[in-house]
Amino acid sequence: MLIRVWLPDSPEAFGGLPAGIEADVWKGGDEFPPTADEVEFVVLPFGVKPEVIRKMGTLPNLKTVQILSAGADNVLPYLAAHLTLVNARGAHTPATAEWTAAAIVASVRDFPRFAAAQVAGRWDRAQTDSVAGKRVLIVGYGSIGEAVERRLAGWDVTIDRVARHARDGVHAMGELPELLPSADVVVILVPVTEETRGLVNAEFLKTMKDGALLVNAARGVIVDTGALLAELTSGRLKAALDVTDPEPLPDGHPLWSAPGLLLTPHVGGAVRDATDRAYRVVSAQLARLAAGEPLLNVIGADGY
Repeated sequence: MLIRVWLPDSPEAFGGLPAGIEADVWKGGDEFPPTADEVEFVVLPFGVKPEVIRKMGTLPNLKTVQILSAGADNVLPYLAAHLTLVNARGAHTPATAEWTAAAIVASVRDFPRFAAAQVAGRWDRAQTDSVAGKRVLIVGYGSIGEAVERRLAGWDVTIDRVARHARDGVHAMGELPELLPSADVVVILVPVTEETRGLVNAEFLKTMKDGALLVNAARGVIVDTGALLAELTSGRLKAALDVTDPEPLPDGHPLWSAPGLLLTPHVGGAVRDATDRAYRVVSAQLARLAAGEPLLNVIGADGY
């Protein structure tokens, strides 16, 4: 029996379709394709409106929704409970890990200062801190955390790892109060869940050592913006943010001018081959779907 799927691009963009799969192209608009009563697997395009995601719950044969990102916080609140959600874990790992490592180096070596001096035409020679010898705490040690550690290999840093559950070489989240005071750099890579929303609050930040650097490559809502602004304004902490709360950052928001902050507009995964990488994840899923094999990267009831 043929399995009907909806793709955001032509089947050729996914390397063709395996035997047993038929596809329609759906770009995420309000109107569904004529095969709405047949579709079983939908690859959700970027930017689909919440009301359209809710409407997908009425499709009678739909079982699975595949997203093209790792983070699912913009989809989960609107997706019908009976649908299985799978993400593109791994597709954006290299790019996000690159951004994280680069943000650490740029912040510690104070590249924003020198970039501003270049724009001003000023030769602003100054000493900076060094990455060598730093202790880096990775909060959310999954595939991206592992990739960050690989990219920091050779920089003479010490890595501490934290995940939801402890395992060999990895601490549990409950150990953060003991780990934070000794960390020079704290990297946030956790997904958005009820447990992680607002995780980096005033108490978390207060526990960090003076002069430490907070790096957020996850989602803005994990960090209490007001609490972070207070620490940046005082000069006690520095930060590198690829994500903010609110996002996009509105005109006049105090984060734009916060001291000690390196800010980028959610571009950690925005590299030229990002779509190709995500499509390769989808291609592998379609092959498993056609073969009747369990799908990868299922987001379960307790998160992902």
